[in-house]
Amino acid sequence: MGNPAGVPRDFDALEKRRFQALQLLERGLNQSEIARQLRVGRQSVARWVQQYRAQGKSALRKAGRAGRKPRLSEKQRQQLEKLLVAGPERLGYETPLWTCPRVAHLIEQEFDVRYHDGHVWKILVGLGWSPQRPEGRARERNEEQIRHWKKNVWPALKKKRAGKGAS
Repeated sequence: MGNPAGVPRDFDALEKRRFQALQLLERGLNQSEIARQLRVGRQSVARWVQQYRAQGKSALRKAGRAGRKPRLSEKQRQQLEKLLVAGPERLGYETPLWTCPRVAHLIEQEFDVRYHDGHVWKILVGLGWSPQRPEGRARERNEEQIRHWKKNVWPALKKKRAGKGAS
């Protein structure tokens, strides 16, 4: 059945469970009872026993990471983070905002590795970066003048509500 979406597999716990099954088998329990105690499928226990008998304990050890190996090495990821901290202006962008296409361009330019723009956010999250939304306010904004305008100028500009019987 697998893990729920977004929940990583705990390879250490899976390996521990396989070795628990082996211990229970050595105590004389049958495969069905082992499956009930460990709350796994009977077929899984049968597969583990078959692998153990064919290849020994090494067959029950964890296989390591799942999936394709990353195209960026750990050293390159650290370099990427330093480049991100330096800011997008370094690449000639006008605004200090990293977007996925900009980061993809940076990765391709610096490491000669091409990523789809839509995948870059996974790399950023892996580095501990989160999506940022720019504040829709000017840096030159003067809060005192804005309060003055809202309090004094705006009420004078607003249309007055017509009184009763006004035509």
